[in-house]
Amino acid sequence: MVKPGGICPAAGPWKAACSITDIHRMPYFPRLILFLFCLMVLVESRKPKRRRGTGPLETKPSHLYKKNPDMTKIRHGKPQPLLRVDDHDFTMRPAFGGPAIPVGVDVQVESLDSISEVDMDFTMTLYLRHYWKDERLAFPSASNKSMTFDGRLVKKIWVPDVFFVHSKRSFIHDTTTDNIMLRVFPDGQVLYSMRITVTAMCNMDFSHFPLDSQTCSLELESYAYTDEDLMLYWKNGDESLKTDEKISLSQFLIQKFHTTSRLAFYSSTGWYNRLYINFTLRRHIFFFLLQTYFPATLMVMLSWVSFWIDRRAVPARVSLGITTVLTMSTIITGVNASMPRVSYIKAVDIYLWVSFVFVFLSVLEYAAVNYLTTVQERKERKLQEKFPCMCGMLHSRTMMLDGSYSESEANSLAGYPRSHILPEEERQDKIVVHLALSNESSSSRKKGLLKGQVGLRIFQNTHAIDKYSRLIFPASYIFFNLIYWSVFA
Repeated sequence: MVKPGGICPAAGPWKAACSITDIHRMPYFPRLILFLFCLMVLVESRKPKRRRGTGPLETKPSHLYKKNPDMTKIRHGKPQPLLRVDDHDFTMRPAFGGPAIPVGVDVQVESLDSISEVDMDFTMTLYLRHYWKDERLAFPSASNKSMTFDGRLVKKIWVPDVFFVHSKRSFIHDTTTDNIMLRVFPDGQVLYSMRITVTAMCNMDFSHFPLDSQTCSLELESYAYTDEDLMLYWKNGDESLKTDEKISLSQFLIQKFHTTSRLAFYSSTGWYNRLYINFTLRRHIFFFLLQTYFPATLMVMLSWVSFWIDRRAVPARVSLGITTVLTMSTIITGVNASMPRVSYIKAVDIYLWVSFVFVFLSVLEYAAVNYLTTVQERKERKLQEKFPCMCGMLHSRTMMLDGSYSESEANSLAGYPRSHILPEEERQDKIVVHLALSNESSSSRKKGLLKGQVGLRIFQNTHAIDKYSRLIFPASYIFFNLIYWSVFA
């Protein structure tokens, strides 16, 4: 107990020093120091106690939180792992020295990313899964549940060494971690799955391009193990290959996916099991109709416009013909620039080059018309210079090609009436010209008997060339289109 004049702890090492008798015996200044010291001891004794160290204050755990058992905690003593990875040599295949280990495979195609005609390859993203049994990985389990691991365990155990035949580029996705899953069952069954993007070669035949369909294959095979050590097979037959219903390509229509398998022989190493993922693609034609076939057809039809233009309008007909020829050359160059340089003729080449020939022939047609017109005018000019009085008769010489003449007809040449009787000398001159023209007509008639009268009339009258071209060119082009689309479509 302490009197009202002082404060001192009731017990402790300072009890003797803080007795009332001793306090009254001390001077005033030491008494004040002792009082302050006892006050500090009292304050410190009433503070909550902390554990040793610098940790926070102890608080009672809430009843809402219960501590879950830590399954990853390493127990004291020697650990006993469920998968005895360190007890076996996993560089050797399961059942080494025995029969071939069967490895089932199934594939789920996620997407067909691209088809390249120039590089003759395709890019595919897929989930590749392997199934096999490795008794070295068996473990006891009361619930018969499997254990799932990521790619870190794959480096410690044996897995099939499957690779893609004729692959150009391939990789396993690693975002955000390696897309690898390993699932082990208590009896040693193993499921190994990974997500892969692969670019593989596809031998394409462009003889019917762009009215073609292509069949490509992705081939899987073990690199090291022959069929005596590892037997690859489709786990569920045709159902082992599954595809996403949303798969679509801008240029192709996917017709079907199917699987096959066969043995592949290498002279140096032996026979290997090879699995095939086959898919058939049919090209969409509408794009090429808009970009190639329609423009080519319109250029051919535009070249026919020159047949209705006057033959004396040289700039109009020549410029139209040259424009269509250059446009067709541009279309052909654009199509070939996006195609591989194959050594055979494609279907689109046949159509474009035949269209180019039609356009070029329309230019040659006007060249023939212009040349024959020039030759005809030159002949008429020579006759006019030789017989200047025969101008009217030259325009009507087509009326006198039958070869029968009389004196009255000679007097009425070029529309002259019989009342205008010409002098004897002028009439003789007209008869001479008339006979010259008659001889020329008779010689042409003899040649026509050999080559055909229709061809003779065309070349004698240049207007007939344009007339017949208006019928022959469209009819021939329509006939070509009927044959082309019936063969290739």
